[in-house]
Amino acid sequence: MALIPPPGGRIERLPRNDDRIDRDLRDLVDSEEEEAFAKRLLLTTVEKAQSWARSSSIWPCTFGLACCAIEMMHIATPRYDVARFGAEVFRNSPRQADLMIVSGRVSHRMAPVLRRIYDQMMEPKWVISMGACASSGGVFNNYAILQGVDKIVPVDVYVPGCPPRPESLIEGILVLQRKIGSKGLPTSTDLMRERDMPLPEQAAERAAALDAQVRGQ
Repeated sequence: MALIPPPGGRIERLPRNDDRIDRDLRDLVDSEEEEAFAKRLLLTTVEKAQSWARSSSIWPCTFGLACCAIEMMHIATPRYDVARFGAEVFRNSPRQADLMIVSGRVSHRMAPVLRRIYDQMMEPKWVISMGACASSGGVFNNYAILQGVDKIVPVDVYVPGCPPRPESLIEGILVLQRKIGSKGLPTSTDLMRERDMPLPEQAAERAAALDAQVRGQ
């Protein structure tokens, strides 16, 4: 039940035809009220809002390969607390993750496994190459180590170092968040089409070919 102050009371409701109530918003042009109204108004697009939400809720995949993985684990400790940036939910299932942090050297025998996990991640998804070994093979310039993870998956951010400190990885995550949140980042499928790379639907054929290549070596 609505409470209406009686006439003559301390608080009296204005009549409906009062000028202070019955007016057009166009009357606010060049007025202080219009400026105050504009300060409280936020205009954006669905794409920008979606990109902002994605950049603030990155879910990395737990995929550590070598000594860089120890530094990657360190970012979740209380000292660095990557939860401040909305990227603390490390998922054990690739189907619940949208960021792969390749931390460590990638052998040719591990390459098909890495690619299979990448294909199982949900779209849109991104990749951070952490350390010199993942980015270029590092000091392991031999037949057993893949000379750059970008040969099998599209990489969005490279974090240099051997191994890079946790601060470097956090900076790489912030760079990725800015790329996603500012104007939106193409999905990995779009990047694969631009670079003429095999698409995810060809994962089974590609995995079989890589397995056969590894067995042949």
